[in-house]
Formats: sequence, structure tokens, C-alpha cells
Amino acid sequence: MSATIAVLAGDGIGPEVIAEGVKLLRVVDQRFNLGLNFQEALIGGIAIDQTGSALPAETIAICQAADAVLLGAVGGPKWDDPSAKVRPEQGLLAIRKALGLFANLRPVTIHPLLIDASPLRRERLEEVDLLVVRELTGGIYFGEKRRERDDRGEWASDLCIYHEAEIARVVRIAANLARARHGKLTLVDKANVLETSRLWRSVTTRLMREEFPDLVFDWMLVDACAMHLLRRPADFDVIVTENMFGDILTDEASMLAGSMGMLPSASLGEGRRGLYEPIHGSAPDIAGQGRANPLATILSVAMLLRHSLGQEEAARAVEAAVSAVIEAGIVTGDLAQPGQRSYSTVAVGDAVAERV
Repeated sequence: MSATIAVLAGDGIGPEVIAEGVKLLRVVDQRFNLGLNFQEALIGGIAIDQTGSALPAETIAICQAADAVLLGAVGGPKWDDPSAKVRPEQGLLAIRKALGLFANLRPVTIHPLLIDASPLRRERLEEVDLLVVRELTGGIYFGEKRRERDDRGEWASDLCIYHEAEIARVVRIAANLARARHGKLTLVDKANVLETSRLWRSVTTRLMREEFPDLVFDWMLVDACAMHLLRRPADFDVIVTENMFGDILTDEASMLAGSMGMLPSASLGEGRRGLYEPIHGSAPDIAGQGRANPLATILSVAMLLRHSLGQEEAARAVEAAVSAVIEAGIVTGDLAQPGQRSYSTVAVGDAVAERV
């Protein structure tokens, strides 16, 4: 086989962790004879500096021609003016829309040796293995935005709109994933207040009844879910939810694993091409210091191999190598226990590559 990977390093620690992801892909390529090619492109703050756009047309073209996209983080203090007309985050929204990526998969599993890195008690974290499927291209983030002034002063509004087809397509992905896991799907909404949530509830309930009667299906209000993610996270299997709720809940869920540096993500559409990125931000305060945890990026590489390239054996080899590195105590400072030696970004990446 042969495949092209678009590499969008982004800003802050993005280039550091993406370098480790690409290093690993080259090792995997040699072991499994995948015929990988890499093409770099700009996104985020660095793209604004060099082209004036957070997502240049050339980047879109490279990503549309690729089999998968590996993305770092974007943003930083240099571009942090919320009133600026061009902001790094616009690149993220635009690339998802340009590639038709409407389903964001964020798995949360906890290595036994990292349980104590979480602020939660050990007994609440045992057997946690959940997956959040977040709708990615609709809702309040993409709705019409207004900011005006009247006789009462300045006002602003963000329109949240969802269509039945948008909901159904992401629910089907989540339900099929639940079938391949533990057979339980939880819809998270705010149907006691929001009309969009009531549509989510009715569409999802109908689909579960007509197409997925074999699944255990329930629903939960988003505020209750935020609480139960901390009280009883092991009760969840697959969670499906709208864009903003998913954004917030997955950042909360990252604390179950002890560090955002451990959580990967995949953004998928109708075809096999996907975009893969760690869920953490650009962390400009540690950029260039060799302290960034590359494991979320490396685990995102495993998801890339599985979902876009169909290389399950290679994906499992990467995940096994990550587990072996953790067991060997080769981790960055965010995961190191008191008195435990911490390793650099490159050293952790090298250790994973050696075990693949």
C-alpha cells in the first residue's frame, strides 16, 4: 500500500510533539511496509504570520489530497486578542468543515500505573474505559454570530442550530462504535431547557429503537454528566453529544487520565480520511523546553493507523509500545510521581519508537 499523511505542526509545543509522531510513523512504515509519504503544511498562528490566514488554501488542498492529517495544537499569547479578525482557532473550525469531519472521537483509558497521577481517588478510576463522540461541525460554534449596540448598551448572540441529518449521522457512528465495545450508548443533552437538545433526544431515541435495538441506551443532562464523570466514570461506555457540550466534557474527562498529555483524538467524516490530534493545547509556557508529553500525539498516530489506514496490527503495536514505556517509567514531568525521574519529549518518543 501507499498513503500520504498531511502534517500540520501548528504552534507552541505542536511542532515538538508532532515531530515525535512523525518519527514513530517512519518506524512503523519500515516495520509494516506501508509506503508512507509526508507533506507539511501551515495552520494556526504560524500560518497567520506567514500568509495572513489561519488556514491557507494550499493547506486545504494538501489535506484534501492526503489519506490522513496529523495535527498539532494552535494558538498562543501572540495571537490571543479575542477581537482580532483572524485568529488561530479559526483554522481548526475551517479545516474540519473543509474535510467534512463531523465526528470527533476522544477515548479515555487509564494505564494502571498512572492512576495516582489523577486528582481522583483510585477506586473511582479502576476499569474506566470510555469514548466520547462529539459532533464537530454544527451547533453554537458554527452558528451566526452578532454583536451590536442598542439603547441598553452592547449585546451579543450566538445561534445554535442543528438539523436532523447532522444529528443522525454522528449518532450512527457512535452507536456502531458502541456495538464494537461494550454495547451501551449515552446521549448527553440539555433537553429540559434547549430546543436543539430536544431534537437530539427525539432523533437519537428513534434511531436507537429502529436501527440499534440491541444496544443499552440512556440519556443524561449535561450538568449531571459533568458530575457523574467524576463520581462514577467507569459506568460510561460511549457518550454522544453536541459540539459545545463535547468540547467541555472531554477536557473534564482528561483529568481522569491524570494529564491532557495522554489523550488522543480522531475527527472523522463519511470516508476513511480523518484528522488526528492530541486534545491538549499549544502550551506556550513550556514550548521549546523539551517538557511536552508526546504520548497523546503518539496515541493519535495509533488511531490514524486504525481508522484511516486500516492497519489494526500496527495500531496495536503502537499502543503496546506506549504501555511498555509507561511501565518502564519513561515519562515526562506531567506524569512522573514525586521522586521519579522525568524524561524529555524526545527521549519519550525515542523510547516508544524503540519498542515498536
